[in-house]
Amino acid sequence: MAIIPDTLDWSLIRAFLGVAETGSLSAAARRIGTSQPTLGRQIRQLEKNLDLALFTRQPRGLALTEAGLALLPQARRMADALRAIALTAAGRNDALQGTVRLTASTVVAQTLLPPIIAQIRQAEPQIQIELVASDSSDNLLYREADIALRMYRSTQLDIVTRHLGDLRLGVFAAPSYLERCGTPENIECLLQHDLIGYDCNDLILRHMRSLGWPATREMFAVRCDSQTAYLELIRAGCGIGFTQANLMVDSPDMVELELGLELPRLPLWLAALQVMRSTPRIKRIWDLLAEGLSPRLIPI
Repeated sequence: MAIIPDTLDWSLIRAFLGVAETGSLSAAARRIGTSQPTLGRQIRQLEKNLDLALFTRQPRGLALTEAGLALLPQARRMADALRAIALTAAGRNDALQGTVRLTASTVVAQTLLPPIIAQIRQAEPQIQIELVASDSSDNLLYREADIALRMYRSTQLDIVTRHLGDLRLGVFAAPSYLERCGTPENIECLLQHDLIGYDCNDLILRHMRSLGWPATREMFAVRCDSQTAYLELIRAGCGIGFTQANLMVDSPDMVELELGLELPRLPLWLAALQVMRSTPRIKRIWDLLAEGLSPRLIPI
């Protein structure tokens, strides 16, 4: 029988956890940021240290044995404990320097944030900014980001939020489209035009239906979920679209249609992990983001 050491190497436990949760060495290696051969050696070393077979090989990857399943909850608790230690230590760092990782939707990251980040860099040159442009919700609890800009209020525990204001939506078309197809004068006319909608996202459909319109996905002549591509489709004259009015500030040639249509506002929230929120560098970036974004928002 192998002698189990008083302390286990965390790198071996992390390797075990990665393979257990992804089901393969290759997927776990990508998640952890190591090579597949290294991960394989770590798994073999852990099995040797514990004198246990933790995985069985299957056609589509690796599956946990009964022994591996029994160890999985403890491995997860160990990971959570180490994560808590890292968060607590990071929250105690009182230097106004270092890195702040910021996440926002692709369109917000591409259109609203660059000039604000430029101002932040001038104000705080010792703080580096990592900008993650993603339409998925990065997990603040796992330090995938320090600060998130979101269109909804986070309901996760231990997350502090701030509602900065709302973004106004409008109905827009390119002059080339209006010259070709005419300008709708009311909502009934609008529905006879080529509309640009979302593909899988049902936000526009839900709002249309809430107004009593018999809206279906097929009523959109062009459908696209990418916000940045959606804007370019409007600019190219593909049809009439619904988008954030502030995104058209730098496109004076775009025409906003006044149809008496009440569109919902998009709330903009800042979110951060509570234990990190009081860290000076994160607090400073939080405040500068709020200051820079406020002029673009409808006050609460």
